[in-house]
Amino acid sequence: MAIWSCPACGREFWKRQAHVCAPALSVDAYFSGRPAVEREIFEAVREHIESLGPVIVEPVGVGILFKGKRTFVELRPKTKWVALSFGLNRRAEHARITRTTKTDTARTYHGVRLTSAADIDDAVREWLTESYVELAR
Repeated sequence: MAIWSCPACGREFWKRQAHVCAPALSVDAYFSGRPAVEREIFEAVREHIESLGPVIVEPVGVGILFKGKRTFVELRPKTKWVALSFGLNRRAEHARITRTTKTDTARTYHGVRLTSAADIDDAVREWLTESYVELAR
């Protein structure tokens, strides 16, 4: 599938779609002046997701979006952690999941707090893989 780039803002999508035009940042610009641990967490998440197949990585002012057919994973910096959000076609139950949001579709979005790249463990990688398979392709 060809990637569509908005001629006005340059953001990339898997298909032409309506969106709020706001230019994406480069990864380096996004992390300029941010704590090194945020970049380390991002690199661990990106490495795993990119090992699964094609993905659009889009740094914007509020965080970093990982997109396929739709946004399926987000990283958003908080004061004491980085919030990882991912969608699944089920509700996952686990002590590390701090937030769930059910949509009007089959999807439920889950939140996990990450304080270091070491927090990207087997459980998190399994959720990221499941999210990619279900929502990105």
